Amino acid sequence: MSAVALPSKSAKLDQARAVKAQIEELDRDVEIAAERYNAASEKHAKLVVERDKAAARARKANKKKNYLQGHLRGRAEKMYRSGPLEFVEVLLSAKSYEQFTTTWDVLRAVNKKDAKVIVQLKKARREALAAKKRLSIKERAAAEQQAEMASNKRSIENTLASRKDKLRGIEREIAAIEAAERAAARRRAAAAAAASYSGGGGGGGNYPTPTIPAHGNVVDYAKSRLGLPYVWGASGPNSFDCSGLTMWCYAQIGISLPHHSGSQIGVGQRVSRADLQPGDLVFFGSPIHHVGMYVGGGQMIHAPHSGAVVRYDNAFRSDYVGACRP
Repeated sequence: MSAVALPSKSAKLDQARAVKAQIEELDRDVEIAAERYNAASEKHAKLVVERDKAAARARKANKKKNYLQGHLRGRAEKMYRSGPLEFVEVLLSAKSYEQFTTTWDVLRAVNKKDAKVIVQLKKARREALAAKKRLSIKERAAAEQQAEMASNKRSIENTLASRKDKLRGIEREIAAIEAAERAAARRRAAAAAAASYSGGGGGGGNYPTPTIPAHGNVVDYAKSRLGLPYVWGASGPNSFDCSGLTMWCYAQIGISLPHHSGSQIGVGQRVSRADLQPGDLVFFGSPIHHVGMYVGGGQMIHAPHSGAVVRYDNAFRSDYVGACRP
């Protein structure tokens, strides 16, 4: 009976690295889908507001239309019951020319008023119809956004299930590899920060020195969330995705950010790598699908991916694309 050869430690680590690479690809897919979900969610929220405004306009237009229709219906019924002879009798009962002319003027004014009401009713009907169409458009757009959100949600859940399957059984090996990689990343970040402070512009483009002062105080809020779990679509206070963390932190100092990394980079002023200050936001990927908060020394605090917690990491990883100061 021949002995069964056990896999060497090197082979096992190679296997773990291969699985880790697959998991990182899945994490990227989750992050992209999650940020798409966040963007769709923000758009849906705005559409719901617009839909509610359109519904209010439609109710107001219908109320006005119904009032005018009721008024004219009442006038028509009254005229039908009275008949034209009543107007003649009213005129003939005048005891003087002055009474006759006054009564005639009143009757003419009443008819003019009816004509004006008819014009108003036609306008009200047009407004009600237009409001109904606007409401229908907004309702359809909101429903489409909900469908897109549901599709993104299914994509995220399926990808997370695949990630969990791949991770099962080799968590410790991958954790050791990640710890070593983070240590190496910290060393590279420190070297990159030193190069940046000595005048190197680095990646992410060059921009004029920002006129907005740095919000260093926001870093304390990011530090207060260290160790809390990443959950896609979450924006705090006890779990976060990447853009949810930065949005929550900045909300604590009264600055509103969208829950979408691709939109956050457009808030405030762009910042060159050489001008980065604690509190600035750093962005990653093409299309942009990740954001962290720069805290100095080449480090950032961010919510990395599913299965991880809010933590420190290298702010200048290979897919760094730029920074901004809200």
